[in-house]
Amino acid sequence: MTSHKTSQTMKPATAAKKLGVYLEATPAEFREGVVSRSELNALQTDPPEWLQELRRNGPHPRPVVASKLGVSISGLARGGVTEPLTTEQIDALKQEDPEWLQQERATQAEVRKEAVRIKEKKKAEQDDQSGKPRS
Repeated sequence: MTSHKTSQTMKPATAAKKLGVYLEATPAEFREGVVSRSELNALQTDPPEWLQELRRNGPHPRPVVASKLGVSISGLARGGVTEPLTTEQIDALKQEDPEWLQQERATQAEVRKEAVRIKEKKKAEQDDQSGKPRS
């Protein structure tokens, strides 16, 4: 019995998410087809002009917008940002620095600090259990 290796494919929405781009802004041939794992790898290693342009100027999907603003996706929603934004719009929002953005950045900073604290506490507990000295 011989096994035939089939190429793993994904929907365009999945590929767009992995590439960090807004699906609706991609070319029609990308949105209407399927993307193989090798095609995705090729897009990541040697992005075509349309992909470079999307990554540079947008519109960007919410996870990218949230990351560029330093807030969570939920924080974007609380701030009333529900649509994809361009790099220009993100930069303008950073310049404007509205109160909701300041508040969400502070919240995100607290969440990160707490995550670090919990991680350090777990590591210390593991070290105590294994008898290793803490460094």
